[in-house]
Formats: sequence, C-alpha cells, structure tokens
Amino acid sequence: MIISMRPHSTKEEIDHVCDRIRDFGYIVHTIVGEERVVIGAVGVGDVTACLESLQAIPAVESAVRISAPYKFVSKEFKKERSRIRLNGVEIGGGKFVVMAGPCSVESEKQIMETAQAVAAAGAKILRGGAFKPRTSPYDFQGLELEGLKLLAKAREATGLATITEVTSDRDVGMVAEYADVMQVGARNMQNFALLKTLGKCGRSVLLKRGMSSTLNELLMSAEYITAHGNPNVVLCERGIRTFETATRNTCDISSIPVLNELTHLPVVLDPSHATGKRSLVPALSRAAVAIGADGLLVEVHPAPEKALSDGAQSLDFNQFRRMMDDLRPYLELRNPARVVKQV
Repeated sequence: MIISMRPHSTKEEIDHVCDRIRDFGYIVHTIVGEERVVIGAVGVGDVTACLESLQAIPAVESAVRISAPYKFVSKEFKKERSRIRLNGVEIGGGKFVVMAGPCSVESEKQIMETAQAVAAAGAKILRGGAFKPRTSPYDFQGLELEGLKLLAKAREATGLATITEVTSDRDVGMVAEYADVMQVGARNMQNFALLKTLGKCGRSVLLKRGMSSTLNELLMSAEYITAHGNPNVVLCERGIRTFETATRNTCDISSIPVLNELTHLPVVLDPSHATGKRSLVPALSRAAVAIGADGLLVEVHPAPEKALSDGAQSLDFNQFRRMMDDLRPYLELRNPARVVKQV
C-alpha cells in the first residue's frame, strides 16, 4: 500500500499512521518530501481493513494498493528517480557515471595502474573483482581479502569510489569494510540469503540481471534488498543467454527504457559481459547513453592479452580513453543546460 499524508502533516500524525499500519502486521517505509510524507506498507495482512482504517484518519490524503508484485522499487511507490550517492559520486542524478577496471584484481601494480588510467579518462568508480565465481573450479578465483585491500589502496591513491563483487552472505561484512558498492553477479541474482544480508549491510548494491532472468525477476530480487532495509540499489543489464552464438551474451538493450518505466532505481549497462568482445563495447556504450542508461560498467586492463579472466572483452588504456572521448558529445546532448542553450 501507498499512503500519502496531507501536506505539512505533523510528526505525531505521521507516527500515528505508522503505528496503525504496524497494528495490521505491515512493515513501514517512509519517504520524506518537501511538502508531504509518503508511507509504503508491505507484508501480509488484511489489506481492505487496513485501507479503510487509514482512509478514516484526517491526516491521510489517500491510501491505495500497489498493483506491482515488487513494492518498494516500483514507480507506484516513488515517482521521482532515486539517486545513489557515494564518495562524491551520484548515480541516477542526470550525469552519466562510468565504472571501469579489471575483471579481477591480479596484483598491486595492475590495479594501481588501472585506477590511475581510468580516473584520468573520466571514470568515477573503480571496479575490480576480489572474489570471482568461475564456471570452472580450475580457473583463477581472485585474491579475496588481499584483493579487497588493494582496491582500498587504489581508492586512497586516486579518490575513486570502488565496486567489487560479493559472492556469499558470509563475506558481506568483510567486503563492506573495504568497498563502496557491493556487486551481485548474474549467478547470484536469486541468492536470497545474500540479498537479505545486503539489505542490512549499509552499503550501496549493484544488482546484475541473471543470464536467464526476466525483468520482473530482477525487480523482485531488488525488492529483497530494499524490503530488508537498503534502498540504495542500482540495476545492471549485462546480457542474457539466448540461442545466438556471435556474442558471449545477447544484450537486451531494450531492458533499459523498460526498467526506467517500471522502477525509480538507477539502471546501468555492462557492455563487456553483454558482448564478450572488446570491439563491440564502444558502440554499445554509445547506445547506453542514447537509450537512457545512468552509466556503464566496463572492463579495462593494462594488458588484456595477459588478463587472468575475461581478457577478450577488456579494453586497454588507450581504447578506454578513446571510448570516453567519443562518448563526450553524446553526454553533452543529455545535459539539459546545453540543450536549452542550443535551442
């Protein structure tokens, strides 16, 4: 349910409504606006009786059901776009944010060189895997804790925020100690124990779409995180598995405007995993800007041919710099001030 309070309702009136909602067994989340407060209620209870009770309270302007199966992440609950703020960076606020770095942290030299290169090119967030879930048990699995420490060291040196993947609910506390954003990979999109723990971790979460998952399933996974107390979620399209073999995955570029219609959460694109080919990454990145994505998650490596994982889809420093230079005119077109000036 969504309960809209009348403009300038008092704290006592709001608390009374929240208490009444809890009496019916629902969990309460509030959004405080400039003039009014909107209250979201989720859970299992007598919806009809609760709505009738709330509508009888003078301070309540309206109380309605949320029709979508996902409640807190739906646009019914919050019409304005959410803005995820971390370390001086804002995702979802109108600026296109690029997250870049290697698939996996391999050494101090590698991650420090990459951090400096992507920062110089215009990236705002450094990505790098410390824990790597791999299809083969014999492939490189990541440096784990040592990789996390190297990411933190690169953040100190460059000022970049950091994002890294967490693969188990047991590791959430440790990863949160070192990283600014917790990434949930495609294989873990429906790891519900992990999602619940991330709801209480106090860090922003980037949730990747599962390789065979629908958008409804992606949004329901995001709902797990928000329903457990963490509203700071970014959705990521990274390609889905289809019958096509020309690319590693099939990039569902249409998912970005669809998600923008369904949810207030920011949406970014991972063109590296979506295609598996570095030659296709720049074109897909331009498409992401044009179609309304809030940012990119791109793999960059000092020497892709020597990478311990995903070298074929990683850009080298020069390729990434050229891509960022090519993106700038498209980014300017999305700037309302520039559009007004041109008109």
